[in-house]
Amino acid sequence: MELDLKGLLDSYLKHWKWFGLSVFILILLAYAYLRYSTPQYKASAKIQIIENKGTSSELSVLQDLDVFSGGKTQIEDEIEILKSRGNLTQVVKKLKLNVRYFVVGNIRNSELYGGNFPFSINFISPDSIVNKSEHSFFVNLNSDTSFEYGEEEDAPFKKYDFGSRVKTKIGSIILVPDGEFLDTYKGNRLKVVISPIPNVADGYRQKISVSPAAEYSNIINIALVDPIQKRAVDVINELILTNNSNAVADKKNIADRTTKFINDRITEIYSSLSSVDQTAESFKESRGIADLGSQSNVNFSQSAASERQLQETSIQLNIASSMKDLISDQEGYDIIPTNVGLNDAGIANAAQKYNELVAQRNRLLESSNEKNPVIRKLDQQLEDLKRGMQSSLNNVTNNLDLQVNSLSKQLSQINSRIYAAPSNERALRDISRQQQTTESLYLYLLQKREESQITFASAAPKSKIVDSAYGLNLPVSPKPKFVYLAAIMAGLLIPFSIIYTRDLLDNKLHNKLDLEKIVGDIPVLAEIPKIGKKASKLVKKEDRSVLAESLRILRTNLDYIHKSKGKTEKANIIFVTSSVPGEGKTLISSNLASIFANTGKKVLLIGADIRNPKLYTFFSGDLDAPDFKPKREVKMGLTEYLSNSGVHLKDIVNPAQDLYGNVDLVYSGKIPPNPTELLMNDRMKELFEEVSELYDYVVVDTAPLMVVTDTLLISEYANQMLYVVKAGATETKVLDFPLKLKKEGKLKNLSFVVNNVKQTNLGYGGKYGYGYGKTVKKWWNFG
Repeated sequence: MELDLKGLLDSYLKHWKWFGLSVFILILLAYAYLRYSTPQYKASAKIQIIENKGTSSELSVLQDLDVFSGGKTQIEDEIEILKSRGNLTQVVKKLKLNVRYFVVGNIRNSELYGGNFPFSINFISPDSIVNKSEHSFFVNLNSDTSFEYGEEEDAPFKKYDFGSRVKTKIGSIILVPDGEFLDTYKGNRLKVVISPIPNVADGYRQKISVSPAAEYSNIINIALVDPIQKRAVDVINELILTNNSNAVADKKNIADRTTKFINDRITEIYSSLSSVDQTAESFKESRGIADLGSQSNVNFSQSAASERQLQETSIQLNIASSMKDLISDQEGYDIIPTNVGLNDAGIANAAQKYNELVAQRNRLLESSNEKNPVIRKLDQQLEDLKRGMQSSLNNVTNNLDLQVNSLSKQLSQINSRIYAAPSNERALRDISRQQQTTESLYLYLLQKREESQITFASAAPKSKIVDSAYGLNLPVSPKPKFVYLAAIMAGLLIPFSIIYTRDLLDNKLHNKLDLEKIVGDIPVLAEIPKIGKKASKLVKKEDRSVLAESLRILRTNLDYIHKSKGKTEKANIIFVTSSVPGEGKTLISSNLASIFANTGKKVLLIGADIRNPKLYTFFSGDLDAPDFKPKREVKMGLTEYLSNSGVHLKDIVNPAQDLYGNVDLVYSGKIPPNPTELLMNDRMKELFEEVSELYDYVVVDTAPLMVVTDTLLISEYANQMLYVVKAGATETKVLDFPLKLKKEGKLKNLSFVVNNVKQTNLGYGGKYGYGYGKTVKKWWNFG
């Protein structure tokens, strides 16, 4: 089916007043919203995550042993750390964002920020209570020395002097005036809102936006939208500083722990070294040895390699054993030393991961407790790492112990060839070997202690500031252009949706165009306008109303249909029917008879609806009078004619020329008990044959088709079947009934007329009548 864009557009444009009113109201609402809403400002910053090259930890001091493997910085992890609750909690505490000041206004309160407060608040309660409390109160600044305090805006206020204690539900507070700004807000009412720090931190955690500048980029964009631009800038800058400080603190903690471990080992080894030195000295003194000849080149070359191997393995075994003891003796979760010289990458990586989780756990404990599900999850991960490291260290110590035993046996075999040397030389060599091993470990740990301290001292923060936080001093919301555009769109959409929904759910006919889309080739002869309550229901001679013009169009189209069929015999019997009562068939038939009579034709109007006669009402008195009474008595009608062969045509014809021109009337008569059988009487055929010869037009007001079968019983006598539908009442599916009857051949020469069409729905020029509807419509009548 072809889409009628013009018709679709007209169906909306005829309600243009509704669209205009809707847009006007929405624009007023948009203006009020812009006038009283709080503008939001955006602050942005950029930082670069510093990627460490060559090692994954700034505190790595065993680069030569390649304990840790390097890797690319995980930007996603850095983003989560940056937005962590611990970081934002510290920011809220430093900037005191949990205490907010408002100047109370008539409609909207204005928030103060930046330290320009007329007074400051000192809390008597401990911070642990205040930081988790929620409270609000009002202050009237009426004097330089006193103020009025109230917890409800409408409740009575109590007067206090500045510096005196005010008891509140979160403990006592003291208000200290600031003379620089007190005069500025004198005479105003201020509202102070105290919120729990965790809640405020969570709020900013939801509001702040952290994202990488591009894929695979180390640049991170940080943005925050807030009613106060300076506060947004301060929060972002403080967050960056806090994150860097926490990262450096974590590194310091690891470095201190590592240094402590090395110092403990140095103290222990120093005692062993002193003991060995003392043994060598005592041995030489007791034996009177000053110098010994060198061992033979053959024996030294054979034992040199084994001695070196045994020395390195002993060092590794010593370190692994100490590490294992440290982890086994540890209670709770504390940072363990790293980079102590153990040649096992798996243990070193596990130790690094363990320290990172311990640092994260300690940071979370600052704003939570050990029952927190996140901390419990971290505890589980730490237990798993601890068990893994203990298992690995057990394996390492076992392997190293086997290696030491194997190397000792190998060295014993080589040294067995040296035992032939003097006992003094052999004993002194044993002492020297032990002395060298202990001294080598001692010097090694001294070196690593210095490297650890130097590495921490030169450690840089995790991020570098590319752009400090800044704002453009222009609100990001609300945007007036967008708000007004949205208001206009909503103003158009609301009536459009209502009309569209109404039309979508509407299953009624409204005008000739709607009917033509359904009936197809069957002619729709006219559309009759809706008649006002005060307007006459019957047209008069020389009537120039829209109703009269519509009926003239109907008359012309009926004549045109008759002539277009080329019939020469007299075919002047017009049946007027409808689907159900109340659709206006009597109104159409009565006025059609009158409009035919106005042309000088002789017209007969027959009331063939003998079950529910209405024709008598139209032609026996003033229909519009509230005290209606018939003007003439009618004794006989159609039913008397059909039931009594002694009644003739002249007995039932009632002239009505005095009112409506050349129109004769045949009323329905008394309601019979057997209307169906009566209409099947042969006298009905005789009647139509007789009146067809006597009159130029015979208009028959018949019964509704869907209610009774009366009309179908006499439809064979009709030359034209005029089917009336009522706009706004007749459903589209009802038309299936007459269309089916036509298809079956039960209704011949069928045509339609649309009755009761609103003036706004009249099509094809129907609204351009003369003199009808001269009453000016009120401005609120948009229909």
